[in-house]
Formats: sequence, C-alpha cells, structure tokens
Amino acid sequence: MAGFWGARKKEREQLAAQDAEFGRRADAALVAADERLRTTQDELAFAEIELGSDATRDLRDALTAVRTHLREAFQLNQLNHDEIPDTAEEARTRNTRIIQLCDWAEDLLDDRLSALASPVERARRAPEIIDGIRAQVARDAERIPRIETALARLGERYSPDALRKIAGNTREAAQLLEFATHGADVSTARRESGQREQANLALETAIEAGRRATTLLDAVDAFEVEALRAESTLDAIVEDSRDDLAAARDLRAVPAVATAMTTLEQELGALTPAGSKPDPFSELTRLRAANAALDSAVAKARERAERPVPPEGHVRHAIDDADRQLGVARSVISGHRGWIGADARTRLAEAERLRLDLAQLAATPIGEDDREQALADARRCGQLAAEALQLAQRDIDSSRPNDGGWGGQGGGGRRGGGGDIASGILGGLVIGSILDGIFD
Repeated sequence: MAGFWGARKKEREQLAAQDAEFGRRADAALVAADERLRTTQDELAFAEIELGSDATRDLRDALTAVRTHLREAFQLNQLNHDEIPDTAEEARTRNTRIIQLCDWAEDLLDDRLSALASPVERARRAPEIIDGIRAQVARDAERIPRIETALARLGERYSPDALRKIAGNTREAAQLLEFATHGADVSTARRESGQREQANLALETAIEAGRRATTLLDAVDAFEVEALRAESTLDAIVEDSRDDLAAARDLRAVPAVATAMTTLEQELGALTPAGSKPDPFSELTRLRAANAALDSAVAKARERAERPVPPEGHVRHAIDDADRQLGVARSVISGHRGWIGADARTRLAEAERLRLDLAQLAATPIGEDDREQALADARRCGQLAAEALQLAQRDIDSSRPNDGGWGGQGGGGRRGGGGDIASGILGGLVIGSILDGIFD
C-alpha cells in the first residue's frame, strides 16, 4: 500500500514539474512575440520609406491583428500571476492558448515580411537595377540589325505561314526597348523627388518591358535551329510513313486501316515540293497525326485478327438464351415469394441488372468492339439466372413440411419430383441452347 501512495506522489510531482515548464514556455513565447512585434514595426517603417504605404498595407494590417490577439495573450498571462489560485487544468489551458497565439503571430509576420523582402531589396538596389536595364537595352538594340538579317534569310527559305510568329518580333522588341528606357528615366526622376511608390511602379514596368524585348529577340535566334530540327524530323517521319504504308497493305481490306492509309498518303502528297518554301512545323504536325492514326489502326486490326470477333448472331443467341433462363427463374421465384431466400433473390437481381445493360446495347446493331463483352455479359446473365433457379428450388424443398401428413415416402417422392422438375427445366434449356447453336 505504501508503494501505491509513493507512486501516486511521484506522478503528481512529475505533472507539477511539467506544468511549471509549460508555464515558462508560455512566458518565453509571449516575450518573443512582443519583441517580434516591435522589430516588425521598425521594418514596416523602413519598408514604407522604400515602397510607400500602399505596397505595405498587408504588413500593416497584420500588425494590427497581431496587436489585438497578443492583448488577449497578455491578459491570460496576467491571470496566471494574480493572487487568485487556479487549478492545474485552468493554468494548462491558458498556457496552451498563449503559446498558440504567439506562434500564430510569428507565423503571420514571417509570411508578410517574406512577401515584402523581394520588393524592398529591389527598391534598395534601384540605381543598380536601372543601370542594368540600360545596359541590357543597349545590348538588345545592337542585336536588332543582326536579327533583321536573320529574318530576311529565313524568309528566303521558309513560307510566310512558318514565319508568322516571329515576323514582327524586331519591331515589337524595338518598341519595348524604348519603353524600358522611358520607364527607367521615370523611375529615376520619381525616386529623386521622393515619390517612392511611383518610382517603384516605373521600375517594375521597365524590368518587364526589357525582359519581353529580350525574349522576342531570343525567339528569332531559336527559330532557325528549331526549323532545322523540324525539317530533319520531318524527313525521318516521311521515311517511316512510307515503310508503314508498305507494311499495312495486307490489311487494306479493313475499313479503318484503309481510311488511315488514305489520309497518310494525302498528307505525304501535300508536302511542299522541292524548290518551294515549306512550313516544316505545320507539315510535321499533320504528318505525325496521320502516321500515329495509321499505327493505331494497324495495331487494332492485327489484334483483332489474332482474336476473332464473335458474330453478332452468336451474341444475340446468347442474349435470347439468357432471357429464357431469366424467365424461368423469375416465374419460379415470383410464384413462391414467401419461400425463397436472399441468395436466390440476389442472383436474380444481378442477372436482371446485367440484362438491363444488355438491353441498351442490343437495341441497335452491336458493333465489333462491343460484341466480346456483350457475349460475356449474356453468358454471365444466363449463369446467374440458372444459379438463382437452383437456389430457389433448394429453398422450396427445404420449406416443405417433412411429416406423415405430407405423405411419408410419397412426400419424399414429391420433393424429389420438385428437384427433377428443376433439373428437367435446366436440362431443356441446355439442350435448346445446343440445338440452337447447331442450327445457327
């Protein structure tokens, strides 16, 4: 008994130590959050100097929210240190809330400050960035004559349709470079006059204009290489397409293959003749699509040749056979509703569900792609109906009275007769199916 009370005392001491440590953590979190609030206020002041008040609105709103919630945390902390004694559970709840509020406050301030870090850094480096913009504008301006020469050379080799995406790049790039220079000048003037928000806006605009101009000029340089790669790929696909056409001749009797072959032959015939200006990109796209369509049609035809499609007559015969078995099972189960168990009714419901799915398919001519699945569903439907009939006959036999009033041995003979009736029905269905298959 002394050991029990000693263990309880030790547990209470450990819990008290944990609560004390939890209280110290709450105090430390509150001090850290309060210090973070003050430093963030200073950073907001510096950010407003660099960016203006509109750009720092999110951080200002976050500081307001943090002050509101830290006020609650300070009030809870005051309750922990007043003269009114508290239970351990009350102190634990308050400390948990204090830590939650402090963690939330620091996470919110971190998020808002990280969002402002890049704009502030850019604003502080504005003179350096503007110098970089001017240097990039000068380099791109020197590229324009060379790019125009390259466009003229490309125009002699490729069609206007192929060059449509890059034909106006030099003209648009020259306008963007002029706009970037103007934005840099405006940013410098506004920053010198103390209008930081307008200066930063002009700086962002200049940066984006310079970036777009460089992208347009790079696109012209990349076009020639991409066009050469497209021509090389086109030659390879032309050769591959001719080989595919030769390999697919033995399957031309298949309508899908014949259509795909005709389309591919038309695309090959529509290629730009020698001496004319091609559009390798559009020709490559069309030829790829036609080649892929032929590959798909040939693969499907070969797969179908390896696995013949069942004739539609066989599928409809299987559906008719399933209907006959369903009719017999349905009549037996509906005629003995109180005697039939759940197994038989479940098999019948599954069979009827499959038959409903087949009804939508059988209402129209059954396509070759659907026949194999339809045949499997019809056979499964007939099998479920047969199982439902067998289970129903078992339930009927087990529900009949087995006493002298039923006729003793005669009663047993009648039960056997019921089983023979079900067997005769199933045998007749099987024989009918065999005869139908022979005559079909």
